[in-house]
Amino acid sequence: MNVVRPIGGEKGATPIGLDADSQGTEHRAIVDTHQHAPDAGGHPLKITKIQVIPFATTIDDFANGEAKPDRKIIQTVIKISTDEGIEGHFFGGHFHGDRIGLLAEERALINQYFSPLLVGQDPLDREKIWQWLVGYKAPANLLSVIDLALWDLLGNMTGLSVHKLLGGCRDRVKAYASSFNNLGSPEEYAAHAVECQRLGYRAYKIHSNYYWDPATRKFAPPRPSHIDWDIQTARAVRKAVGDEMVLMFDPWGTYSTYADALQVGRELEALGYRWYEHPMPEHRVESYVKLAAELSIPICAPEIAQGMVFTRAEWILRRASDISRIDVLRGGITGAMKTTAMCEAFAMRCELHMSGFGNLQILGATSEDVCEFYERGLVAPGVNYDLTPPYLEAACDPLSTDGFVTVPTAPGLGYRIKWDYIEKNRVLDSDITIEYPGSFG
Repeated sequence: MNVVRPIGGEKGATPIGLDADSQGTEHRAIVDTHQHAPDAGGHPLKITKIQVIPFATTIDDFANGEAKPDRKIIQTVIKISTDEGIEGHFFGGHFHGDRIGLLAEERALINQYFSPLLVGQDPLDREKIWQWLVGYKAPANLLSVIDLALWDLLGNMTGLSVHKLLGGCRDRVKAYASSFNNLGSPEEYAAHAVECQRLGYRAYKIHSNYYWDPATRKFAPPRPSHIDWDIQTARAVRKAVGDEMVLMFDPWGTYSTYADALQVGRELEALGYRWYEHPMPEHRVESYVKLAAELSIPICAPEIAQGMVFTRAEWILRRASDISRIDVLRGGITGAMKTTAMCEAFAMRCELHMSGFGNLQILGATSEDVCEFYERGLVAPGVNYDLTPPYLEAACDPLSTDGFVTVPTAPGLGYRIKWDYIEKNRVLDSDITIEYPGSFG
């Protein structure tokens, strides 16, 4: 069995990766010279099993103007095992970073289809596996969780964090408070922004009211857009926090007309907002080309458009936005790094979408000139974002008093997992069969 030992450690020392400290301590390691090289028979490391494990847990949530503490959800963890006993993991994958677990159909697709295809492959061949899954038109989030777990596996094998494996660029990242949508009135948004400022945030992003009427505080259809409310909110927040706080605005693609997007954009320009994110549906690319040319405030997009790095390349060539947007659920570590490198070549920022362990590792491996901020959230009044998930020993992104987040330095993505909790709360998937056309054979 190949081993990794701490520098200065002797035989029997605790392997790196089992160290209790995952924040703020650099994990250095020496690796045996034969570490996972092919053996005398020329056999490399092999994937022996891929499984997605669902389990019940709770989160603090927020919806339609009200905090929802201890909301019950199904979380998932993907586990990739090897013939050397080394594993890689990733939590979540369905929505908003590693916060929400994969759906039953998504779990079945990995367990029943992709697992048999990838068992027997070398887990270090991440690029080959990524290209296979792209060619097979695998759903982007499922490709991503596999890629993320493979990077976590490499970190666990070497005793290094993913951002160090990628080259390492910084240890701390500026964070902005990213609000839940539908906080309510302009005054409620303003009060929340002030509270975030008091906590140490130097930047705040408004997710405005959508699919919800702030006047009646009830569900509303997507049209008409609430642009009058949005403009009042943007003004109230700027007045409350002053000019020294960086502000961003994201209506999540709910402005159905170019005229609405332009009107709000003009107001944000006057108020000195840093960027204007995803104002219109992203399948209407030409409207973004026109808006980016018309406004001086940077347009940050595409946020959720399908196509991973390839779609972002098309947007850059068409000058449809001024700041690109990617996250690790749209291509994994491998795809996100491709996107940031492409943006750097065009002297263009690429701001990461969502929070989580994977995005923080990308930020630790990129320059502030390319990826400036970490999106910390979602946050709202009555929501305790700082709660450590009960299945982990430590949260990934504690906020410093000066508004920064430290990149986790534990091996891999930085997880310290409570397997006893997961096993105690494990749930069984109902019998579900997924058919996916074709094969790699």
